[in-house]
Amino acid sequence: MDALKQLRGTLDSLPWIANLLLVIFADTIWGALYRLTKGDVAGIVIAILWFVTGGFFFIGTIIDIITVITKKKITFLA
Repeated sequence: MDALKQLRGTLDSLPWIANLLLVIFADTIWGALYRLTKGDVAGIVIAILWFVTGGFFFIGTIIDIITVITKKKITFLA
């Protein structure tokens, strides 16, 4: 679990422009990885669903883009 917390800290410390580019071009993988680092069972299930459905049919991708741009935490399955 310490490795997941360390990875989550690394992901959170990325500059916002890098995070935005990753969300725009690879949100299916990036969103799944970010949710996987939550470390609990719900995070793992949501990460798998995120990856399989393409960010919940890209609705989640749009929310992730808005979240990165506004720098506010929107709790949508995260």
